Amino acid sequence: MNVVRVLVVDDEKIFRRAMTDVVAETDGFVVVGTAPSGVDSLAAAEAVQPDLVLMDVNLPGIDGIEATRRLRAADRPPVVLLVSTYDEAEVDYISCGAAGYITKSAFDPDRLAEAWAAVNHDSAPESSREAT
Repeated sequence: MNVVRVLVVDDEKIFRRAMTDVVAETDGFVVVGTAPSGVDSLAAAEAVQPDLVLMDVNLPGIDGIEATRRLRAADRPPVVLLVSTYDEAEVDYISCGAAGYITKSAFDPDRLAEAWAAVNHDSAPESSREAT
């Protein structure tokens, strides 16, 4: 089984830590970086080439919606899941290219694994495949 490489983006240190802990508890997932803002997430994603980005919606500078748009426009875009305190109906995650949305209160290892499988990436992550 290939490991899903995850970048965690949240401006609140406590939430970055909580999401990092959930990822660590989820079989087959590993945190490869964290970022405290939308702008920092773009640089971090370029540096660590994650398979999955867990992106907060409210961020300083560019918000998580705009950061997601920019990440999804990259040559090798990661899957982005928005994670925030808003009710799902309040967040238009589809228009920015996010694969899904999870409320912070519902974010746990099972929900993370389900969300990853739901976007049909339950096979080898793109960045883990060897180039031919």
